[in-house]
Amino acid sequence: MSRKQETLATLQQMLALLQGERQALAALDLERIVTCTTGKMDLCAKLEAVEQSSLDEECLGVLDAVRRLNEINRRLRNLIATNVQNRLGALSGSSQPYSALPRQGMSVALA
Repeated sequence: MSRKQETLATLQQMLALLQGERQALAALDLERIVTCTTGKMDLCAKLEAVEQSSLDEECLGVLDAVRRLNEINRRLRNLIATNVQNRLGALSGSSQPYSALPRQGMSVALA
């Protein structure tokens, strides 16, 4: 397999993985989200060795699709995180549910 074919195959794998990630995000399937994240890291490591100047038009087209889908997934993750934060805030009565609560009755002096 030529270097160009290998790069194209890796980009196509990344595209398929991102589509799976989008489905996992929509279903809130944490196990699959983690698996997709691991897969993305592995594929990114393979793609780091590729020089952008060596990419032909077909590879550049798939790369553009990968970038766009990754951006869509990033926005979806952010929307989910914001939704969770808002729900936790509504339940706790706080607008910052992830902030640490101050300890009462204990003080520790550092020497």
